Amino acid sequence: MSHADVLLAERVAVGFAVAFVFGFERQLRGSIAGDRTFALVGAAATAVTAVAGKSSPQAVAGIMTGLGFIGAGVVLHQGALVKGLTTAATMFAVAGIGIVIGYGHLLLGVLVAAALLLVLEIQHTPVLRFLDAMNYTDRFDNDRSESPTPDLPPPPG
Repeated sequence: MSHADVLLAERVAVGFAVAFVFGFERQLRGSIAGDRTFALVGAAATAVTAVAGKSSPQAVAGIMTGLGFIGAGVVLHQGALVKGLTTAATMFAVAGIGIVIGYGHLLLGVLVAAALLLVLEIQHTPVLRFLDAMNYTDRFDNDRSESPTPDLPPPPG
């Protein structure tokens, strides 16, 4: 095994580990996509970028396009309620982090991952809960009103 192969394997291992952590967090929070799904996405995004990113930027674009389809499968519509949007966005972010790591920016990828994990865990961390906007929603009017707006015709039926 050459030194270049060891460096590529190191990148993929870091991409896998970071993605697994995100999947673990999502699985703890009851998401339909968990550690295995996230690890697969992160490792694949990292590996494809590490091997083909510099010679074929279209491969990186293909990763993000493919993630759009996976994200659409994660989002569930139950009447007016939409579920899974945070998980789909997290999966998109994990692929982006994998791409950053695949290009060789391991420290940047880990720092971005830490910041995004902080965002996901703010509402569950006692010291940081005050930063969660949901704590303040009762103090403000909601942009969505129950009655139709005056400039639009009422809905049929």
